[in-house]
Amino acid sequence: MEIVTFSRNVFVPLTRTCRNRCAYCGFRKNDYKLMKPDEVKSLLLKAKNAIEALFTFGEKPDVYAKFRENLKKLGYNSFIEYVRDMNKLAVDMGFLPHTNAGVLSYSELKTLKPFNASMGLMLEQAVELECHAESPGKKPEVRIKTIKDAGKLEIPFTTGILVGIGEREYDRAYSLEVIAEIHANYGHIQEVIIQNFSPKPNTPMENWKPPSLEEMLKTVKMAREILPSDVTIQIPPNLVDDVTPFLKAGARDLGGISEVTPDYINPEHPWPSVDSLKKVLEQNGFLLRERLPIYPKFVKMGWFSDEIAELVKLNSDGEGFRKA
Repeated sequence: MEIVTFSRNVFVPLTRTCRNRCAYCGFRKNDYKLMKPDEVKSLLLKAKNAIEALFTFGEKPDVYAKFRENLKKLGYNSFIEYVRDMNKLAVDMGFLPHTNAGVLSYSELKTLKPFNASMGLMLEQAVELECHAESPGKKPEVRIKTIKDAGKLEIPFTTGILVGIGEREYDRAYSLEVIAEIHANYGHIQEVIIQNFSPKPNTPMENWKPPSLEEMLKTVKMAREILPSDVTIQIPPNLVDDVTPFLKAGARDLGGISEVTPDYINPEHPWPSVDSLKKVLEQNGFLLRERLPIYPKFVKMGWFSDEIAELVKLNSDGEGFRKA
Protein backbone atom coordinates (compact mmCIF):
# COMPACT_ATOMS: atom_id res chain seq x y z
CA MET A 1 0.00 0.00 0.00
CA GLU A 2 1.34 3.45 -0.90
CA ILE A 3 1.82 5.82 2.01
CA VAL A 4 -0.13 9.08 2.28
CA THR A 5 0.92 11.42 5.09
CA PHE A 6 -0.66 14.05 7.32
CA SER A 7 0.23 16.03 10.44
CA ARG A 8 -1.87 16.61 13.56
CA ASN A 9 -1.66 20.31 14.21
CA VAL A 10 -3.05 23.24 16.11
CA PHE A 11 -3.58 26.48 14.21
CA VAL A 12 -2.13 29.52 16.03
CA PRO A 13 -3.31 32.73 14.28
CA LEU A 14 -1.14 35.32 16.04
CA THR A 15 -2.75 38.26 14.20
CA ARG A 16 -5.08 38.89 11.28
CA THR A 17 -3.48 42.27 10.56
CA CYS A 18 -1.75 42.22 7.18
CA ARG A 19 -0.09 44.68 4.82
CA ASN A 20 -1.56 42.88 1.76
CA ARG A 21 -5.08 43.36 0.43
CA CYS A 22 -5.69 40.26 -1.69
CA ALA A 23 -9.03 40.32 -3.52
CA TYR A 24 -9.98 36.82 -2.33
CA CYS A 25 -8.89 36.92 1.33
CA GLY A 26 -11.39 36.54 4.16
CA PHE A 27 -8.75 36.17 6.88
CA ARG A 28 -7.39 39.74 6.94
CA LYS A 29 -9.11 42.01 9.46
CA ASN A 30 -6.62 44.74 10.30
CA ASP A 31 -7.99 45.17 13.81
CA TYR A 32 -4.33 45.43 15.01
CA LYS A 33 -4.99 42.72 17.61
CA LEU A 34 -2.28 40.31 18.66
CA MET A 35 -2.56 37.03 20.55
CA LYS A 36 -0.96 37.36 23.98
CA PRO A 37 1.46 34.72 25.30
CA ASP A 38 -1.10 33.36 27.77
CA GLU A 39 -3.64 33.01 24.93
CA VAL A 40 -1.10 31.10 22.84
CA LYS A 41 -0.31 28.86 25.81
CA SER A 42 -4.00 28.26 26.54
CA LEU A 43 -4.64 27.25 22.92
CA LEU A 44 -1.67 24.89 22.86
CA LEU A 45 -2.81 23.24 26.10
CA LYS A 46 -6.05 22.20 24.35
CA ALA A 47 -4.19 20.42 21.55
CA LYS A 48 -3.11 17.29 23.42
CA ASN A 49 -2.80 15.01 20.38
CA ALA A 50 -1.13 17.51 18.07
CA ILE A 51 2.60 17.70 17.39
CA GLU A 52 2.66 20.64 14.95
CA ALA A 53 2.06 24.20 16.10
CA LEU A 54 1.08 25.99 12.89
CA PHE A 55 1.82 29.71 13.27
CA THR A 56 -0.04 31.65 10.60
CA PHE A 57 -0.75 35.37 10.52
CA GLY A 58 -0.90 38.45 8.32
CA GLU A 59 2.26 39.58 6.56
CA LYS A 60 4.35 42.36 8.14
CA PRO A 61 1.58 43.60 10.47
CA ASP A 62 4.08 45.92 12.17
CA VAL A 63 3.97 48.35 9.24
CA TYR A 64 0.97 49.79 11.12
CA ALA A 65 1.59 52.14 14.06
CA LYS A 66 -1.41 50.82 16.05
CA PHE A 67 -0.09 47.27 15.78
CA ARG A 68 3.36 48.41 16.90
CA GLU A 69 1.74 50.04 19.95
CA ASN A 70 0.06 46.74 20.88
CA LEU A 71 3.33 44.90 20.31
CA LYS A 72 5.16 47.35 22.58
CA LYS A 73 2.62 46.72 25.34
CA LEU A 74 3.88 43.12 25.34
CA GLY A 75 7.47 44.38 25.60
CA TYR A 76 8.53 43.93 21.99
CA ASN A 77 9.85 46.31 19.34
CA SER A 78 10.06 43.61 16.65
CA PHE A 79 7.21 41.34 15.55
CA ILE A 80 9.66 38.67 14.34
CA GLU A 81 11.20 38.55 17.83
CA TYR A 82 7.71 38.02 19.23
CA VAL A 83 7.04 35.22 16.72
CA ARG A 84 10.36 33.61 17.69
CA ASP A 85 9.43 33.71 21.38
CA MET A 86 6.01 32.17 20.69
CA ASN A 87 7.75 29.46 18.62
CA LYS A 88 10.04 28.85 21.63
CA LEU A 89 7.03 28.70 23.95
CA ALA A 90 5.52 26.00 21.71
CA VAL A 91 8.80 24.04 21.72
CA ASP A 92 8.97 24.28 25.53
CA MET A 93 5.46 22.78 25.62
CA GLY A 94 6.43 19.86 23.39
CA PHE A 95 5.29 21.12 19.99
CA LEU A 96 7.26 21.42 16.76
CA PRO A 97 6.44 24.78 15.12
CA HIS A 98 5.81 25.37 11.43
CA THR A 99 5.60 29.10 10.66
CA ASN A 100 3.91 30.72 7.66
CA ALA A 101 5.00 34.33 8.04
CA GLY A 102 4.63 35.68 4.52
CA VAL A 103 7.63 37.37 2.90
CA LEU A 104 10.71 37.38 5.16
CA SER A 105 14.26 38.59 4.77
CA TYR A 106 17.25 36.27 5.08
CA SER A 107 17.98 37.58 8.59
CA GLU A 108 14.34 37.12 9.67
CA LEU A 109 14.34 33.53 8.42
CA LYS A 110 17.61 32.97 10.29
CA THR A 111 16.01 34.36 13.48
CA LEU A 112 13.08 31.94 13.26
CA LYS A 113 14.96 28.85 12.05
CA PRO A 114 16.19 27.50 15.46
CA PHE A 115 12.65 27.10 16.83
CA ASN A 116 10.94 25.83 13.68
CA ALA A 117 10.89 22.27 12.36
CA SER A 118 9.84 23.64 8.97
CA MET A 119 8.53 26.84 7.47
CA GLY A 120 6.31 27.77 4.53
CA LEU A 121 5.31 30.39 1.99
CA MET A 122 2.81 29.83 -0.81
CA LEU A 123 4.23 31.08 -4.08
CA GLU A 124 0.57 31.22 -5.24
CA GLN A 125 1.58 32.14 -8.81
CA ALA A 126 4.92 33.17 -10.30
CA VAL A 127 3.16 35.82 -12.43
CA GLU A 128 1.55 39.14 -11.52
CA LEU A 129 -2.24 38.98 -11.22
CA GLU A 130 -4.99 41.56 -10.78
CA CYS A 131 -6.10 40.04 -7.46
CA HIS A 132 -2.70 40.99 -6.01
CA ALA A 133 -2.72 44.61 -7.23
CA GLU A 134 -2.83 45.93 -3.62
CA SER A 135 -0.50 43.29 -2.19
CA PRO A 136 3.20 44.22 -2.21
CA GLY A 137 4.06 40.90 -0.59
CA LYS A 138 2.53 38.95 -3.48
CA LYS A 139 5.04 40.21 -6.04
CA PRO A 140 6.48 36.98 -7.47
CA GLU A 141 10.09 38.14 -7.21
CA VAL A 142 9.88 38.88 -3.46
CA ARG A 143 8.21 35.54 -2.70
CA ILE A 144 10.73 33.66 -4.82
CA LYS A 145 13.57 35.40 -2.95
CA THR A 146 12.16 34.27 0.41
CA ILE A 147 11.86 30.66 -0.81
CA LYS A 148 15.45 30.75 -2.12
CA ASP A 149 16.76 32.29 1.11
CA ALA A 150 15.09 29.47 3.07
CA GLY A 151 17.00 27.08 0.82
CA LYS A 152 20.30 28.81 1.55
CA LEU A 153 19.55 28.35 5.26
CA GLU A 154 18.58 24.66 4.78
CA ILE A 155 15.08 25.14 6.19
CA PRO A 156 12.69 22.29 5.25
CA PHE A 157 10.08 24.21 3.31
CA THR A 158 6.47 24.06 2.15
CA THR A 159 5.25 26.09 -0.80
CA GLY A 160 2.45 25.77 -3.32
CA ILE A 161 0.18 27.34 -5.88
CA LEU A 162 -3.32 28.75 -5.54
CA VAL A 163 -5.49 27.65 -8.45
CA GLY A 164 -8.33 29.74 -9.90
CA ILE A 165 -7.34 33.32 -9.00
CA GLY A 166 -7.13 34.64 -12.55
CA GLU A 167 -4.10 32.74 -13.84
CA ARG A 168 -3.92 30.73 -17.08
CA GLU A 169 -3.02 27.06 -17.31
CA TYR A 170 0.35 28.15 -18.72
CA ASP A 171 0.94 30.25 -15.58
CA ARG A 172 0.32 27.23 -13.35
CA ALA A 173 2.87 25.18 -15.28
CA TYR A 174 5.37 28.05 -15.18
CA SER A 175 4.89 28.50 -11.42
CA LEU A 176 5.53 24.79 -10.84
CA GLU A 177 8.63 24.96 -13.03
CA VAL A 178 9.93 27.87 -10.93
CA ILE A 179 9.46 25.79 -7.76
CA ALA A 180 11.17 22.79 -9.38
CA GLU A 181 14.16 24.92 -10.34
CA ILE A 182 14.50 26.35 -6.83
CA HIS A 183 14.42 22.84 -5.38
CA ALA A 184 17.02 21.66 -7.90
CA ASN A 185 19.35 24.38 -6.57
CA TYR A 186 18.72 24.05 -2.83
CA GLY A 187 16.98 20.71 -2.17
CA HIS A 188 14.84 22.06 0.68
CA ILE A 189 11.26 21.89 -0.61
CA GLN A 190 9.47 19.05 1.12
CA GLU A 191 6.00 19.55 -0.29
CA VAL A 192 4.02 21.63 -2.78
CA ILE A 193 0.36 22.37 -2.02
CA ILE A 194 -2.09 22.45 -4.92
CA GLN A 195 -4.86 24.56 -3.38
CA ASN A 196 -8.13 25.45 -5.01
CA PHE A 197 -9.43 29.01 -4.61
CA SER A 198 -12.55 29.10 -2.45
CA PRO A 199 -14.67 32.31 -2.69
CA LYS A 200 -15.24 34.23 0.55
CA PRO A 201 -18.24 36.48 1.34
CA ASN A 202 -17.64 40.25 1.49
CA THR A 203 -14.51 40.09 -0.67
CA PRO A 204 -14.08 41.51 -4.20
CA MET A 205 -13.95 37.92 -5.52
CA GLU A 206 -16.96 36.58 -3.60
CA ASN A 207 -18.82 35.79 -6.87
CA TRP A 208 -15.74 34.40 -8.61
CA LYS A 209 -16.16 30.85 -9.90
CA PRO A 210 -13.86 28.35 -8.16
CA PRO A 211 -11.82 25.92 -10.28
CA SER A 212 -13.54 22.71 -11.38
CA LEU A 213 -12.62 19.23 -10.24
CA GLU A 214 -11.22 18.58 -13.72
CA GLU A 215 -8.97 21.67 -13.52
CA MET A 216 -7.68 20.65 -10.12
CA LEU A 217 -6.96 17.07 -11.14
CA LYS A 218 -5.19 18.28 -14.27
CA THR A 219 -3.05 20.62 -12.14
CA VAL A 220 -2.10 17.82 -9.71
CA LYS A 221 -1.09 15.59 -12.63
CA MET A 222 0.88 18.47 -14.14
CA ALA A 223 2.62 19.07 -10.81
CA ARG A 224 3.60 15.41 -10.55
CA GLU A 225 5.13 15.58 -14.03
CA ILE A 226 7.01 18.85 -13.43
CA LEU A 227 8.21 18.51 -9.83
CA PRO A 228 11.12 16.28 -8.77
CA SER A 229 10.08 12.91 -7.34
CA ASP A 230 11.36 13.80 -3.85
CA VAL A 231 8.90 16.71 -3.58
CA THR A 232 5.52 15.56 -2.24
CA ILE A 233 2.26 16.99 -3.56
CA GLN A 234 -0.28 18.02 -0.94
CA ILE A 235 -4.02 18.42 -1.45
CA PRO A 236 -5.99 20.09 1.39
CA PRO A 237 -8.62 17.48 2.40
CA ASN A 238 -11.12 20.05 3.65
CA LEU A 239 -11.26 21.87 0.29
CA VAL A 240 -12.22 18.86 -1.87
CA ASP A 241 -15.20 16.49 -1.62
CA ASP A 242 -13.12 13.34 -2.06
CA VAL A 243 -9.34 13.04 -1.81
CA THR A 244 -9.23 9.71 -3.69
CA PRO A 245 -9.02 11.04 -7.29
CA PHE A 246 -6.26 13.44 -6.22
CA LEU A 247 -4.26 10.61 -4.69
CA LYS A 248 -4.66 8.63 -7.90
CA ALA A 249 -3.43 11.74 -9.78
CA GLY A 250 -0.22 11.86 -7.71
CA ALA A 251 -0.90 13.67 -4.40
CA ARG A 252 0.60 11.93 -1.33
CA ASP A 253 0.00 14.32 1.56
CA LEU A 254 -3.09 15.77 3.25
CA GLY A 255 -1.40 18.54 5.20
CA GLY A 256 -2.19 19.52 8.76
CA ILE A 257 -5.46 18.46 10.39
CA SER A 258 -6.61 19.93 13.68
CA GLU A 259 -8.97 18.52 16.27
CA VAL A 260 -9.20 21.81 18.20
CA THR A 261 -8.94 24.70 15.72
CA PRO A 262 -10.66 25.45 12.39
CA ASP A 263 -8.87 26.28 9.15
CA TYR A 264 -8.86 30.03 9.85
CA ILE A 265 -8.10 30.77 6.18
CA ASN A 266 -11.07 28.66 5.00
CA PRO A 267 -13.34 28.47 8.08
CA GLU A 268 -16.36 27.45 5.98
CA HIS A 269 -14.59 24.16 5.22
CA PRO A 270 -14.29 21.99 8.38
CA TRP A 271 -11.56 19.36 8.69
CA PRO A 272 -12.54 15.76 7.93
CA SER A 273 -11.78 13.33 10.76
CA VAL A 274 -8.56 11.34 10.62
CA ASP A 275 -10.55 8.11 11.08
CA SER A 276 -12.82 8.86 8.10
CA LEU A 277 -9.80 9.67 5.91
CA LYS A 278 -8.02 6.50 7.03
CA LYS A 279 -11.04 4.40 6.09
CA VAL A 280 -11.40 5.99 2.63
CA LEU A 281 -7.69 5.62 1.92
CA GLU A 282 -7.53 1.97 2.96
CA GLN A 283 -10.51 1.17 0.73
CA ASN A 284 -8.52 2.60 -2.18
CA GLY A 285 -5.19 0.92 -1.46
CA PHE A 286 -3.44 3.72 0.47
CA LEU A 287 -1.99 3.70 3.96
CA LEU A 288 -2.41 6.88 6.05
CA ARG A 289 0.62 7.67 8.22
CA GLU A 290 1.24 10.56 10.56
CA ARG A 291 4.33 12.70 10.09
CA LEU A 292 5.93 15.62 11.88
CA PRO A 293 5.90 19.11 10.31
CA ILE A 294 9.41 18.20 9.15
CA TYR A 295 9.20 15.44 6.51
CA PRO A 296 10.77 12.00 7.17
CA LYS A 297 13.49 12.63 4.57
CA PHE A 298 14.71 15.73 6.42
CA VAL A 299 14.42 14.02 9.82
CA LYS A 300 16.83 11.34 8.56
CA MET A 301 19.10 13.99 7.03
CA GLY A 302 19.26 15.84 10.36
CA TRP A 303 17.98 19.14 8.93
CA PHE A 304 16.91 20.51 12.31
CA SER A 305 18.50 22.73 14.93
CA ASP A 306 19.97 21.80 18.30
CA GLU A 307 17.09 23.68 19.94
CA ILE A 308 14.48 21.20 18.63
CA ALA A 309 16.69 18.10 18.16
CA GLU A 310 15.50 16.40 21.34
CA LEU A 311 11.83 16.88 20.39
CA VAL A 312 12.35 15.63 16.84
CA LYS A 313 14.15 12.50 18.04
CA LEU A 314 11.63 11.87 20.80
CA ASN A 315 8.67 12.05 18.42
CA SER A 316 10.05 10.31 15.31
CA ASP A 317 10.49 6.61 14.53
CA GLY A 318 13.30 4.97 12.60
CA GLU A 319 11.74 5.93 9.28
CA GLY A 320 11.27 9.60 10.23
CA PHE A 321 7.48 9.43 10.71
CA ARG A 322 5.74 10.37 13.95
CA LYS A 323 6.30 7.73 16.59
CA ALA A 324 3.10 5.85 17.40
